[in-house]
Amino acid sequence: MKTKPLLAAALTLVVAGALVSCAGDGGTNEGGGSDATNCTNKIQKDDLPVVTMWAWYPNMELVVDNFNEQSDDVQVCWTNVGQGGDEYDKFQTAITAGTGAPDVIMIEADRIPTFQVQEAIVDISSFGYEDVKDDYSEGAWKDVSVGEGVYGVPVDGGPMGMIYRKDIFETYGITPPTTWAEYEAAAQTVKDAGGPLFGDLGANVPAVMMALQYQAGAEPFTYDSATPEEISVTLNDDASKKVLDYWDGLVEKGLVGTQDQFTPEYVSGVIGGDYATYISAAWAPGYLTGAGVGEGEDAGVWATAPLPQWDAADPTYVNWGGSAFSVTSQASNPELAAKVALGVYADDASLTDGWQNQVIFPLNLKALNSPEFENYEVPFFDGQLANKEVYVPAANGYEGMTYTPFGAYYFDAFNEQLAAINEGSVTGSEAADALQETIVTYAEEQGFTVK
Repeated sequence: MKTKPLLAAALTLVVAGALVSCAGDGGTNEGGGSDATNCTNKIQKDDLPVVTMWAWYPNMELVVDNFNEQSDDVQVCWTNVGQGGDEYDKFQTAITAGTGAPDVIMIEADRIPTFQVQEAIVDISSFGYEDVKDDYSEGAWKDVSVGEGVYGVPVDGGPMGMIYRKDIFETYGITPPTTWAEYEAAAQTVKDAGGPLFGDLGANVPAVMMALQYQAGAEPFTYDSATPEEISVTLNDDASKKVLDYWDGLVEKGLVGTQDQFTPEYVSGVIGGDYATYISAAWAPGYLTGAGVGEGEDAGVWATAPLPQWDAADPTYVNWGGSAFSVTSQASNPELAAKVALGVYADDASLTDGWQNQVIFPLNLKALNSPEFENYEVPFFDGQLANKEVYVPAANGYEGMTYTPFGAYYFDAFNEQLAAINEGSVTGSEAADALQETIVTYAEEQGFTVK
């Protein structure tokens, strides 16, 4: 096997579990990693060992306080070193240096293989996983697993649905489409009547297209930590091409827009009624509310429905987004760190605060299937029982996805192909072929054998 950059990093990484002797307010750091003397939270029980944690959930201080108050075994020293990419950059620096990482780190599910292949996070399947296995669905566990190894504890997810504007649907006599054929037909009806765009194909959300390809039966990657030098890449099969050709057709017919999402321009269009639907996830109400959607003239007009299917009689549920807590290889006491990862966002008070304040869509089944959560009248959706009607069934039916150890590169390359579709320079099928060639070449350059 030729050992190239990514695999070389994994195979030559020196794991240095630095033991920090002091902890905030007098505790001792049993986990190593980053300095436990500079906690954002206050350590409540000075005589207990301390585990350090990086996480960016907005209610994390409350969550850590809840854990520390209830724990008689360990205390958590929490720090927010940045969200998403900012945190990952710091973690990558610590991986390269062999020191400076926390004991427990918040990681988005699709990034877990990237850090697992570098041996930067550890398998927790022998550290209490069996005790809490039934608290989460099989799909939730698959998203944080690599092969047979479990490399994270799922906290929140993004079961997908179709958010829509009730006022636009009523104006044009549209009912929520149950299939993608009905979605296109409804879009054509609205266009023919002089209405707004029906949706949007943002080139900067390739994870949405990956999820929709899974829904159509694709399996882009097959990867197992037992054979880390091998990977299967299947990005231009019939199912993948069907999805890209479908959205290419919507763009070509002028039925959907091509604006990058999560931009001021896109949000302005959402507020202004430029789009009848938003294909998104259960966390979207929190994002949209924070962006100012639903507060002015568009207040009370939003509703949600199940994601359209290729076959309504045989639905497939998919997910966009979600994060987990992983134990890093720099933790000198992985078992103690795993106790934190497994328990820190699993108590009723933290879970309830998380979903009521739109911080998380909970994957812990105690919250997910609770009557309080299912029957919650979601304010953004004008009191609709969105969890019961859309998101809880989608979460329970979700079977998980297999992510790639070079996810960032894959998504960047996918972004380029979606932009080319929007520009009209390639068809959906051509984009799939080009993406396959690009990713296979990259995987081989990184030392993988592509099956």
